[in-house]
Amino acid sequence: MASGNRLKIAICGKSGLVGSKLEKYFTSQHNSVVDVNVRGAVSAENVAVQIEKCDVLINLSGATILAHWSDEYKKTLYDSRIDTTKKLVDAIALCKDRPKLFLNASAVGIYASNEVHDDDSTNYADDYLAHICKDWEAEARMATSSGVRNVQMRFGVVLAKEGGALQKMLPPFKFGLGGKVGSGEQRVSWIHIDDLVKAVQFIIKTPAISGSVNFCTPYPLSNIEQTEAIGRILHRPTIFPLPAFVLKLIFGEGAAVMLDSKEVYPSKLTKHGFVFEYEHFEDALKDIVS
Repeated sequence: MASGNRLKIAICGKSGLVGSKLEKYFTSQHNSVVDVNVRGAVSAENVAVQIEKCDVLINLSGATILAHWSDEYKKTLYDSRIDTTKKLVDAIALCKDRPKLFLNASAVGIYASNEVHDDDSTNYADDYLAHICKDWEAEARMATSSGVRNVQMRFGVVLAKEGGALQKMLPPFKFGLGGKVGSGEQRVSWIHIDDLVKAVQFIIKTPAISGSVNFCTPYPLSNIEQTEAIGRILHRPTIFPLPAFVLKLIFGEGAAVMLDSKEVYPSKLTKHGFVFEYEHFEDALKDIVS
């Protein structure tokens, strides 16, 4: 790693919710942060110049999944992840002084619904989101052939003041119009953005961690439990359910992100001694609405 414990960290997708938080954190720790441009016709050779001598490369690029999934948009979701990752892996191979660690985003959406998963689970879902995640991770793992430690960060639902799923959910609740989503039985695996940032830093400092890592707290909860907690903290009723068919009208196939049950546990992080600041949903929620 870089001299004097100061790291050079390259982030692809730096302008998004997670990327901007990571940049802020790493800069506050006196590390240098490089914005990696891989878009369009930028060549792998050009990307290699950008990431040369970086200690850590973090890939967060990809079109948002919180949108209507038309056939055209599904292609955008796929290409914006797979093509970018392939270019980064090709660039890593071209570097003379390669990154020591490649962290690539993924999602707990890779896992089969209605089952319990830890980081080593290979029981994957058979839907489009899982298809994207599987191909995305496979592309990222190619970096290991260049001798680079590789981690696939399987994000649960990211909770943050600055944006993300919860910020889209809260307005109806504030007006007393909130309620369960679909059946409400689906399990939600989630993480507070501050813990996500801490987990990235923890992985950088823990060389024994590689491969797939679940970024979610040890306490998933059902959508009904989540709904009740929001009602309690906002002091609002939660009697207006959002039926599954309405979500399907709005998001198409993308509604699965909110309707499918994902019960996922962060066994690798906890085994290596990572401590969550926000383990329980109510604590995370209080911080976000404060």
